[in-house]
Amino acid sequence: MKFDLHTHSKYSPKCGYMEPKLIVKLARKKGLDGIAVTDHDTIKGALKTREYADKDLRVIIGSEVMTSRGEIIGLFLSEEILSTDLIGVIEEIHDQNGVAIVPHPFDTLRRSALWPTEKDVGYLDGVEGFNARNVYQKSNIDAIEFGKEHKLAITAGSDAHFRNEVGNAGVITDDEDLREAILSRRIEIFGHKNGICNHAFTKGLKLWRKIKQF
Repeated sequence: MKFDLHTHSKYSPKCGYMEPKLIVKLARKKGLDGIAVTDHDTIKGALKTREYADKDLRVIIGSEVMTSRGEIIGLFLSEEILSTDLIGVIEEIHDQNGVAIVPHPFDTLRRSALWPTEKDVGYLDGVEGFNARNVYQKSNIDAIEFGKEHKLAITAGSDAHFRNEVGNAGVITDDEDLREAILSRRIEIFGHKNGICNHAFTKGLKLWRKIKQF
């Protein structure tokens, strides 16, 4: 089974674009068995996307939460995350029986990137070993090496903001229970890089929304 574990809908306030219904359509078209919608600081997009899914496509409720040190993805959530402190966010994720993943760690081009340390390992469940939006492959390699060294789950996701990105990266597993597969590290990652032009589209979208506010 194939899952893209990092996507964004229009409910990501600054950079989201896709309608939840479109995400479901694209996920099916790409042959995915499931997709995690991980909008910035909210689960609203994931909940809405789940309304359009059926038994053939699983929607994982997630959120990419900005903490005091950088972003953390929570998967398998049921409620909004309220904390902004790194450890507080992770504890809220775990209180919901969720999984805490560091997205795009070690990415030198993203101010939002969290650079995990050995002190953080005991709190984390995994790191994103392949993010299709990472410009430099070294960021992904460093994440994989960190995950292997510290026996963390290594996940992947497209980080899709636009329709041509959905399904470009993710994980494969034979397990029916995806959560347990991640925690037990019974997953394999797959993916290819998104086009560099998508970054320009995102910046353009952010600028347009900023102008629209005035």
